[in-house]
Amino acid sequence: MRQADWIVLIVTLVGIAGYGVWKSRKTSSLESYFLANKQLPWYHIMLSVMATQASAITFLSAPGLGFTDGLRFVQFYFGLPLAMIVLCITFVPIFHKLHVYTAYEFLEKRFDLKTRSLTAFLFLLQRGVSNGISIYAPSIVLTAILGIDITYTTIFIGCLVMLYTVYGGTKAVSHTQLVQMIIIFSGLFISAFMIVHLLPANVGFGDALSLAGTMGKFNAIDTTFDLNNRYNIWSGIIGGFFLQLSYFGTDQSQVGRYLTGSSVTQSRLGLIMNGMVKIPMQFLILFIGTLVFTFYLFHQAPVFFNPLEIEKLERSAYKEEIKALQTEYIAVNEEKRIQAARFVAAKKSNNALSRDEAEAGLKKAEQKSAEIKKSVTDLIRKNNPGADTNDNNYIFLNFVTHHLPAGLAGMLIAIIFLASMGSMASGLNSLASTTVVDLYKRLVHKDTDRQEYLKVSRWATFFWGVFCIVAALYAGKLGNLIEAVNILGSLFYGTILGIFVTAFYLKNIKGTSVFIAALLAECFVVFAWLFDLTAFLWLNMIGCLLVMGLSYLIQKLSTK
Repeated sequence: MRQADWIVLIVTLVGIAGYGVWKSRKTSSLESYFLANKQLPWYHIMLSVMATQASAITFLSAPGLGFTDGLRFVQFYFGLPLAMIVLCITFVPIFHKLHVYTAYEFLEKRFDLKTRSLTAFLFLLQRGVSNGISIYAPSIVLTAILGIDITYTTIFIGCLVMLYTVYGGTKAVSHTQLVQMIIIFSGLFISAFMIVHLLPANVGFGDALSLAGTMGKFNAIDTTFDLNNRYNIWSGIIGGFFLQLSYFGTDQSQVGRYLTGSSVTQSRLGLIMNGMVKIPMQFLILFIGTLVFTFYLFHQAPVFFNPLEIEKLERSAYKEEIKALQTEYIAVNEEKRIQAARFVAAKKSNNALSRDEAEAGLKKAEQKSAEIKKSVTDLIRKNNPGADTNDNNYIFLNFVTHHLPAGLAGMLIAIIFLASMGSMASGLNSLASTTVVDLYKRLVHKDTDRQEYLKVSRWATFFWGVFCIVAALYAGKLGNLIEAVNILGSLFYGTILGIFVTAFYLKNIKGTSVFIAALLAECFVVFAWLFDLTAFLWLNMIGCLLVMGLSYLIQKLSTK
């Protein structure tokens, strides 16, 4: 990066961390540390909820998905608005009425301590690992820029977020997320504009859309019903509904955000606005990925977007082979440029025959480039069997660092860091609140002074920060990060949601019945994932329905 980029990046990161510490300087109790004294307005809640979900993974992996797989991932969010409505009707008023710190306190009131503890444990396991993946994403950025080992960059990012989260709690998290999301939205629109601006002078926005559509990138809606298809409208609405309902309704990292609302109305409004804004935001991020794909039709792309793996090959016994593949790839890229330019010219002159020929030539060249890339990943795997051969997470980063002007590149890299900081901070705060309120305060020390609880809360935040950093060191083996974090969530969210839905709607079910049902359902969900019985989004619905059905059956049998 250039000097201007470094200045923008450092000033932004240090400024955000300092701002979080300053805004939370009066934190003195559990309520202020975990609930910000319940004083936040709806727009704070909306942006905090969005910042918690939109980690660096979103801004690294989602454009990569748009580049390689088009827009179809946006269907993942189609169940979100429906989930927000259910939350506003059921979850929000109950949580506010009970004056809880965590969602799991409600479960002891409704069932028993063991059900509360089991649910809290499932959350801690899932969120701890997910937070580790969130740290790993910006570590990729630093590693690619500085060329240093990802272990050191992971530790740096984790410690930076721990600095203000340990000190300030929820208030620090919410106030920093407000500023982070304002910067993020601005950066997204600027990056979309710059991609189009950097296209050849004779290629306009409409031409870029035509090229992306021709290459199959505008596949936002898939109406086919296939349980093994990860992303279609049915898995998005049905499976996505259960996943989003569980995530926003039972995951403390999100529940903790809207529990800070000054009233039920403010919390509801924040969630509804999140449901309205999130899908367009995610569409824009994926759309940026498709624009980057169009950009690289006219500019030379690397044969593999992770530069560190290529450097390793160039120093290995396969250096001549990778050199030959890179030369071949440059030639194919030139063919793609020629055919793309021919396609645009034919489109403008309404020459259908020439356009069809250019489209066929472009697709043929794209197929050839895919074959070359496969050969490269095979070489990488030969050279290092444990190497990460999925370079999706590096595509947008490569564009930003190599093609955007000085200062703007630093701003977009800062956005990736800010997104990670916001998501990780919420995660750490929720892990600490669940540990202290649901385990320490309930099982270890039921009665002590508030300063002692505040001290334990900060130590819990520190502990989970260290845990997440360790988990992050293993995240590189998980492939595309945005898919990995959602698959991980789907292994637990269905079961957790089933416990809560049973609590809300099946009034005659007792604690022991739902506890046994949850254990059985979780075992089946893990089994279904290990043996690939269905696409991961459906696991959320399966887990939820299994808990409800099994708890009802167990309760009936136990009362005979």
